[in-house]
Amino acid sequence: MEDDSYFEEEEFSPLKSILGLLTFSTILPINVFTSIECMTKLTWVWPFLHLFIGILAAICGYVSLNLLHLNPFFTSVIVYAFLMIITGYNHLDGVMDMADGVMVHGSPERKIDVMKDSSVGAGGVATLFLVASLTIAGIYNILDYNFIFGIIICEMLAKTSLITTALLSKPLTPGIGSYFIKETNPPNYFLSTFLVGCIAFLLGGYVGIIGVVGAIVSGLIIAVIARRNFVLANGDVLGMSNEFGRLMALLFMSIALYYL
Repeated sequence: MEDDSYFEEEEFSPLKSILGLLTFSTILPINVFTSIECMTKLTWVWPFLHLFIGILAAICGYVSLNLLHLNPFFTSVIVYAFLMIITGYNHLDGVMDMADGVMVHGSPERKIDVMKDSSVGAGGVATLFLVASLTIAGIYNILDYNFIFGIIICEMLAKTSLITTALLSKPLTPGIGSYFIKETNPPNYFLSTFLVGCIAFLLGGYVGIIGVVGAIVSGLIIAVIARRNFVLANGDVLGMSNEFGRLMALLFMSIALYYL
């Protein structure tokens, strides 16, 4: 849902933009509401904000594994549930809505109408189940290798996937998603991705770098699917990219953990 408070005119403030992004994408009690133009000017820093969310999720996983002595599968479910709850289930509707739009036959206009419809079809429900199940399996796999830093990396990379899709997409207006797309340009994208790559390498070495590749591939895939089906992209497409990006980062890191 779109909050009118995000469309109030306001001068740009980096601090308010960052806090506004956190307010927008989490349930943390920050409650800083700024204009959509102000908030989205720092879209490129979004992965670093969710680095913090990933740290919280990793702590949750550590407590579950080492203090509560729960098995890796139970811990994986808890970590995924924690990520969904702390982000307010923010992107799950995007997964279902985009999937419904892709599944329906017809023109891009028809597909967009279905994507924007508030009802959810079988394709949306099934896709959400698959994405959630595979993400939990991915978390379980990296925990099986005792790579708990992978939780931090994959949450950060979910946003790298999102901004990759934003960079490669044309915005569907009006809508909040269009502002994120418009504010993502090659210079700030490559700066963000370079810094993300450095952090991923510090946390996970070459496994972390391969996770970054997975997130970029994810963003590219979602952008191509969106362009072929809708021509334009909106917040639902970005939401799908976020959730699929987390999954792809986990998949790439899981493969790398075996071979490296």
